[in-house]
Amino acid sequence: MTLYDWPRAAGFGRVVPKNKIYEHVEANTNLKDLFVREVDQIVWSHKLAPETVNLTATKQVAEIQVFRITARTAALDRDVLRAIDKAIPFPLIFEVAHGGRVRLAAAYKRPSEADSARWVVGDHFQGDWLPEDALRAPLPVALNMGALYERLLEPLVAGQTARLVSGTGEAPQTPFTLAETDRPVSLEERIVQVEAIERQAREVERIKARLGREKQFNKRVAINAELRAAKQELERLTVGYAGAAVTTD
Repeated sequence: MTLYDWPRAAGFGRVVPKNKIYEHVEANTNLKDLFVREVDQIVWSHKLAPETVNLTATKQVAEIQVFRITARTAALDRDVLRAIDKAIPFPLIFEVAHGGRVRLAAAYKRPSEADSARWVVGDHFQGDWLPEDALRAPLPVALNMGALYERLLEPLVAGQTARLVSGTGEAPQTPFTLAETDRPVSLEERIVQVEAIERQAREVERIKARLGREKQFNKRVAINAELRAAKQELERLTVGYAGAAVTTD
């Protein structure tokens, strides 16, 4: 995982008041409390646009906004990220900072096919924590804004899935390869696969919890069989995910 040296020309540096987010998403009391507990400051730090990064806009990606969140807690609730994503009508890349560390986060975001004024926001993917003073890399090479967006998202998607596959909270030291095919897929298709893996991983944990609570032998046998089937499905999904390289236009 890496942090990016956002171009100086793209610097924006505007503080975003929390109440502006509340207004755009019609925030309820629970969401407002979440922002108060977990968010210190939100800064609209950079604006990646044709005039600031010298790339042409695409139909789905005219600009990419970078938001820096100074968090009060290390575990920032994803409802916070989702609320900001819903409030801002552009693809977003988040830098979340806490305790001298920073991590990237983003969801795949696209205009709705039914209503181009609305945006569809997927699940959020998060990178590993890195020191605040970690070396930053130049932006990925891309032909247009859409390709840049995908190249910024892809490491987050791959890293989070690697953590799911390895069963740990950190990305493995070596890349995982579980499948024999090399069928190229789009980033959007891969994200759909990743979301299926996450749902199935949660299902496995849910069944494990049931097994831990159950005392009757015959019921434990049935739950164990259910758990084996759920684990097999999770393995099938992870093998399918790892078998294809991401393609970008």
